[in-house]
Amino acid sequence: MCDGQRAQLKRPSLAKMGIATHPSRERRPMRTQYTSFTQALARFLSPEVWKRAHRVHHPRKAASRWSLHALVMVLLLMTWTTGDSQAERFVTARAFYIACRQHDKRPGTSRQGFQQALARLPLPVLHALFAAVRRCVQEVFHRCWRSDGFVVLAMDGSRQECPRSAELERRLGRCGKKDSAPMLMIGALVLLPAGLLWSWAVGPGAASEHDLLRQLLPSLPRGALLVADAFYQGYDLYRDILQAKASFLVRLSSKSRLYTDERQPLKRFTQGPVWYWPEQAQDQGRPPLRLRLIRVRGRRLRQDVWLLTDVLDSARLDRRRAAELSRWRWRIEGVFRAYKRTLPKIKLCSRTEALAYREAEVALLGLQLLLAQAAATRRRDGGTVLVRGSARQALLRIRGEVATALGEKLGPRQRRRYREELTRVRAGGAGRKVRRKWPRRKDHKAPKPPKIRVLPKRLRARINKEFLIK
Repeated sequence: MCDGQRAQLKRPSLAKMGIATHPSRERRPMRTQYTSFTQALARFLSPEVWKRAHRVHHPRKAASRWSLHALVMVLLLMTWTTGDSQAERFVTARAFYIACRQHDKRPGTSRQGFQQALARLPLPVLHALFAAVRRCVQEVFHRCWRSDGFVVLAMDGSRQECPRSAELERRLGRCGKKDSAPMLMIGALVLLPAGLLWSWAVGPGAASEHDLLRQLLPSLPRGALLVADAFYQGYDLYRDILQAKASFLVRLSSKSRLYTDERQPLKRFTQGPVWYWPEQAQDQGRPPLRLRLIRVRGRRLRQDVWLLTDVLDSARLDRRRAAELSRWRWRIEGVFRAYKRTLPKIKLCSRTEALAYREAEVALLGLQLLLAQAAATRRRDGGTVLVRGSARQALLRIRGEVATALGEKLGPRQRRRYREELTRVRAGGAGRKVRRKWPRRKDHKAPKPPKIRVLPKRLRARINKEFLIK
């Protein structure tokens, strides 16, 4: 030990000597900055998230080479990495997983074994994992995701095409046009205005979007406001949303019939309370719904937007704010576009029902993590709001880090084996080609206004007598 080190050890600190230190000279803990993709990913896929998933996971075969962590991470990396085929993406994702976890047990080498282990993975395990990730997203963005006291979410659905395998055609059936390919229906909730994917549900192509929304109601945060288009209309659906202690803002069409207390000229109508009581609900003896109708003037004649909400107080949700939220709903289309084009997942690769469901759900998790990493916070009007980020830029960053890790972290033997596997995959036989005529799309037509009538005296008397509403 040199003399300078001995003097430094014997030198007492300023605090022990009773000398006050300058605030700028005090050591302060540095803020954690995510300098790599793996560090940013660990924020949302923390050890606590994996613990919650392992509590549900009870594998029958304990000696499998594919653990839960390896299965999900390799499938997630296959969603982000590049490759001309699924086999090539599997080789790259597995090599990157091994490079990042050198001291863990090596997973299997064959893609067939990976698919068999993935097919045996129960879907409730994945759902528990998704719920734990939502909690992490809520912890990160909970201070800036409320808008005027509401957590605004948009709901929409989209179909995803699957391969024309015999099992998928038999299990999923046909939907849409004649001789169409088997499809899956995806219902998603997107956090507005940041465009952040919140939760999702997957079903067959012919599944009802209303049923998918009912599956997602337990995942709604407190104080949620659902914004949806004219497809999400119905007495049962409104009742289910209200029972979930959430609010809604839905665009109406001519399918809905509303009742007003007094006769009002439609040309001057802007907003007001209405009764929603379909004939089927009347026959079943179910109570009417007291809601508020909002009219948003369109730029063109006869293109006004009619919105229905359960928020009766205009101070909480005024007409101008409702019109803005209705315009924000179109941002969910950008989320589906990022899912199908940016990832890309316009068509699934799995040829069995079990693998198709797991591929679609884990790909949606990959999109959620992409959007969460790309989202940013910004100060505005004395508060903090979420700002949308570019999913494409986040994806390019991930692919760059994967390429760097494969070049630096792999040893000579691992790098040689990785190149041999890629050569073997690329030297495979020619793929099959299916030619199909693209169907012509129909022009979009704006929904017609709802049917508004004055509440008849018999219905008013029945309301006052049976439901004690004045």
